[in-house]
Amino acid sequence: MSEALQELIEIASRHARGRRTRTAVPRVSIGRSEVATAPMPGVWGSGILFVLQGAKTVLIGDRTLRYNPASYFIYTVETPTISQIVEASAARPYLAIGLTLDLQAVAALLVEHGPTLSGDSFSTSPVDDDLLDALRRMMRLLDRPAEIPVLATMLEREMLFRLLQGPQGGKLRELARADGHLSRIGRAIAWIRSHPHQPVRVGDLAEIARMSSAAFYRHFKAATAMSPIQYQKQIRLLEARHLLIAQPGNVARVAFAVGYESASQFSREYARQFGSPPARDAARLLTGGETAIEVI
Repeated sequence: MSEALQELIEIASRHARGRRTRTAVPRVSIGRSEVATAPMPGVWGSGILFVLQGAKTVLIGDRTLRYNPASYFIYTVETPTISQIVEASAARPYLAIGLTLDLQAVAALLVEHGPTLSGDSFSTSPVDDDLLDALRRMMRLLDRPAEIPVLATMLEREMLFRLLQGPQGGKLRELARADGHLSRIGRAIAWIRSHPHQPVRVGDLAEIARMSSAAFYRHFKAATAMSPIQYQKQIRLLEARHLLIAQPGNVARVAFAVGYESASQFSREYARQFGSPPARDAARLLTGGETAIEVI
């Protein structure tokens, strides 16, 4: 293990407070778990996840990512995921750092720097020495809070520069372009997220994205590893789960609230997604038998 990685693990261990900790450094959070977890559904926004210790798998559509120590992945659009911590213990807890993307900062860097490499959209990448050092210096600010207002932005800019030069840099570059296909897909996703109860029509979403239907479908599947209908189904089921926890009661009412026309179809798809029928799943979560909080 490198000296930089060991120091990052020590810093994250000192500052982690529970399963997920928002730090004083803007857009930076820490994930920690002493135990392996069951699969946990959630939605990741645009950001980067760095795993420092332990291991985690993330299912996105039909693709599976595996994070080993000192690896990262860039999420470009809001993406339904099912994540599972597969290696963690009290002696060696799972530790990760999440960084929410500042697209304006990425766009500013693109004005000054040329083309970047691009790689597989759905594979993790090893953290190289330069990126690891930049991340270490950013996390050191947690022990020097007075320096955060002055140095955090500079160090974040360096990290974004290193990421742009890495194997996933092409995704960052495309995302920061206002007219790029990822930005356009993002507009369609925003519509789906704000209208989960309305039917999805590829032609309508393609108009929102200002693409042909064929191009929209292709780029949507490339960005999310699922079709628009599959994407909406996962969003509906996640929203239903939140409603069942917040307002326990009539399952049929929740099904109709998120856009299902059949309560029985809703129950079948819910059980397939979360492992048990709606009422039983909500009861387990409410009694503390399983966490509903995803660890980053």
